[in-house]
Amino acid sequence: MPEKIIDIRSDTVTRPSEGMRKAMAEAEVGDDVFGDDPTVKRLEEMVAEKLGKQAALFLPSGTMSNQTALGIFTRPGDEIIIEEESHTFNYESAAPSAHFGVQLRSIPGKRGVIFAEQIRRKIRPRNEHAPRTSMVFVENTHNRAGGKVFPLEVMENIYEMSREENLAVHLDGARLFNASVATGIPASKYAACADTVNVCLSKGLGAPIGSCLAGDRDDILEARRIRKRLGGGMRQVGVIAACGIYALENNIDRLQEDHENAKRLAEGLAEIGGLEMRPQEVETNIVLIRLVGTRYSPAELVAVLAEYGVLVIPFGENVLRAVTNLNVNRLDIEEAIGVFRKVLTG
Repeated sequence: MPEKIIDIRSDTVTRPSEGMRKAMAEAEVGDDVFGDDPTVKRLEEMVAEKLGKQAALFLPSGTMSNQTALGIFTRPGDEIIIEEESHTFNYESAAPSAHFGVQLRSIPGKRGVIFAEQIRRKIRPRNEHAPRTSMVFVENTHNRAGGKVFPLEVMENIYEMSREENLAVHLDGARLFNASVATGIPASKYAACADTVNVCLSKGLGAPIGSCLAGDRDDILEARRIRKRLGGGMRQVGVIAACGIYALENNIDRLQEDHENAKRLAEGLAEIGGLEMRPQEVETNIVLIRLVGTRYSPAELVAVLAEYGVLVIPFGENVLRAVTNLNVNRLDIEEAIGVFRKVLTG
């Protein structure tokens, strides 16, 4: 077992800081299903304010948050338009069909970005033969596109088109604050381009659990009912909501450090043979590592790197993913680059 572990598999692997643990211990709690938990209420108010929405709802996970949004705006037999590499299409265990009887119509994006006219062409005709197109899902930042920021102007165009076509828009903003920090654009401006917005507290912000769904007051009231149906009603949950509050107060601006570390990782790996790197595409905290001239398969390279204490994950054919996070500093990044170099050229 290596003496030191540099875990860049994901930004979900972070552990609560001392300050976050203190906030947990001191949190005032109540029964959230009864609406009695003051810490949860404060967290929901903070998220709604940061996103410029009327209300927000605390949920256990981003997947449940995305599915709750879907439940607000769809009925069985509907169809959702979604980018083909999106999280909801690939990593949520067919929840739209399993829970809500909704099918997904995927369309190819340009590094995760889809466009208004591209979506418009996929809207079903209004007749008895076709499913009802009711919703569009957008992901920002885009995980499988390597943390790509979805451009604000494209989101604005999609939202304008959706008003014309009577479609709801949901923004899977699991890493929306990464997009905001990377561009300097307030998260509320992105959120203004969607009816509902999911933000995760358990990724770059460093909380151990939890996401929030924000939207209009009536939609969030309906979201509470759907959350209960999905098994997401929680009780004295202020102990983890306190982590979310701490994260929002302390860990947004520091995402820039993760972005800089990701860029440095990409630049360092670009100097090593056997890897194809595109540092210019690293906009936030996700780095895609393409294997082009190495004797290792992705699974083999993951295993060898782990022997030296560097943890990454396979991410498709001949691709690995690394994600910088608050438990990894610049020295760790330099050490990780050194391990890659030793394994691939030693």
